[in-house]
Amino acid sequence: MQINPRQQLLDIWQAISRHSFEGGEWDWGEWGGRSSVADAERLLCLMYPATEIPDFRLDDPDTTQRDVQTALKGAGGRVEIPAKLVRILAEFMRTYTAEDKRPSFAGGYYFEACDPDEELTEEQRQLGVVDSFSMSITLCLATLGFLKVYQGKTRRGEVRTLIEDLRAATETRLTAAMVSLLRSFTVNVFDPDEPQGRVLCGMLGEGRISERVVAARFQRRFEALRATIVESLVLGVDIADRLKDENLLFECGWAWSLVEDSPPVDTTDPIGPQPAGVARPTPYLHFTVVALDGIQDLFSDRTLTLGLLTPEQLRLAEALRLRWEITQQYWSGIARFADTAWPLEDIPWRTTGQRLESEYFSLSVASILVHDLVRRRATDDDLTRTVAVMERLAERGRIISRMTGEDRAVALHVPGLRLPLQGSSDTGPPMQWTVADFSAQLLKRSIQLCALSRNMSSHDRLLMLAERILDHVWKRRIRDGEGVGLWDNVQAVYPDVPARQGPLSWNVTERVVECMVAGRRLYAQPPIRSAELAAHASSLLSEATHLLGNEHLEPTSSQDTSRALALRSVEVRLSRAREIADRQPGTAVALTMEVLRELDSLALARHTASWGG
Repeated sequence: MQINPRQQLLDIWQAISRHSFEGGEWDWGEWGGRSSVADAERLLCLMYPATEIPDFRLDDPDTTQRDVQTALKGAGGRVEIPAKLVRILAEFMRTYTAEDKRPSFAGGYYFEACDPDEELTEEQRQLGVVDSFSMSITLCLATLGFLKVYQGKTRRGEVRTLIEDLRAATETRLTAAMVSLLRSFTVNVFDPDEPQGRVLCGMLGEGRISERVVAARFQRRFEALRATIVESLVLGVDIADRLKDENLLFECGWAWSLVEDSPPVDTTDPIGPQPAGVARPTPYLHFTVVALDGIQDLFSDRTLTLGLLTPEQLRLAEALRLRWEITQQYWSGIARFADTAWPLEDIPWRTTGQRLESEYFSLSVASILVHDLVRRRATDDDLTRTVAVMERLAERGRIISRMTGEDRAVALHVPGLRLPLQGSSDTGPPMQWTVADFSAQLLKRSIQLCALSRNMSSHDRLLMLAERILDHVWKRRIRDGEGVGLWDNVQAVYPDVPARQGPLSWNVTERVVECMVAGRRLYAQPPIRSAELAAHASSLLSEATHLLGNEHLEPTSSQDTSRALALRSVEVRLSRAREIADRQPGTAVALTMEVLRELDSLALARHTASWGG
């Protein structure tokens, strides 16, 4: 299935309009207001493309595209839609503001009890989660950018007043989300002889190198990064002292929520009281990837160009950026620890903290590696090896291959990977978090890698892989009942799995929207330049230019207008071919071939006329 971001996004928007705008008014439905994560994902399905893709803008009614209006006709006209979005966003901000006026990042119904016979307490469901912190950053930045433009386009007094209130609430929520991510970051230090250390050494040494040798190599490889963490981050006294011991191993990243005993972050913004942390200081790969995705939006070109951050938020963003870079360097180094065989290539990945193994963890590590490859413009060798990992993950996840009887790979999709949330049992039954977006995440990373690759072979492999994954993902849209055209109907591709229960998956739907935005970025950049085609184009242009000059030497009568028009057409096409020869040599070759064909026709006609005379 070809990646067609514009049409596929329009199809998704049309489905959202049909589902969420009942009679032209927004309807949160039965599950609305019960998880800040789900509701933020739902809003981002509209707000993310509307602020990232110029043709999908909704903040200026005068520039709204006709096909966008048609897709969202259930929401109203082009003038009504932005005003409705302001009211919907304001309602979201009010719903997720606690009684003590602090923004709420409640996981809600996304939290599950590990034991299905037990019921979570309301206190547990109100706990914040990294997915909500990260999604809130992206949603708040999209909202602030939207308001910045729309405020100058509307003259309605009540809407302008609501915009001011919404801006204040959004800025407060953005600051609170940034503070929460700072308090969720953790560094876990452990001895090579501890269970965690043995798991890590086993992965890095692949069973062929002793733990002592692996620990020595680890010390050398991460010596500079260890020093950066010690010198640049505020850590607990115990952690800082242990981290200075070069004989110990460490991991860094994000826990699932605020880390226990994490001190409040000093800020001048009125974000309300900062709640106590509950999560054990253990990084989770899933939550680390989610945090990295949100943090990078803080220093995107759009955020900086529009000046969306206040001075206080810029200070917090710099602190998060440091952790963003440290985390990428660490996990990229772990993924590529050995020069011969990468630990990442040994699928499935095993986690040290939760002591689980899954293809999803391999995808999470690969996702962090993709972040790092994009940041440092990776070598072709790194890209080529990462492409092979993506292809193997698609194969092992039964996305591009047939599911066999009682295949364990089905658990990646239904029910998904279940992550026990360490520390959650302090306030009730032990909790877990389920992630079932393996296919959509793999599609997103494949498209991002494809956009990064300037190697034609790797680019083509990634594009073909992404198209095959999209074919799988697109078949999983809901075909009847609530949420037609949205996700996730896994039974459509795996008929033997149980039928879908509960609400539609805004998690998977939002991830697919992200894929479409990434696809648009892929096609918006120039195509890969072929040196061979460029040389071929240069040779053809040289010949065509010479033959055109030769043709101009021939006499032209005032009555021979067809020849004059033909020569003018040749000049225009030849000029265009010269203009694009460097960046689009293939197109230049095609244009020049047409020019040569036309010049030969003129020469043949002249020769025939002369011979006939």
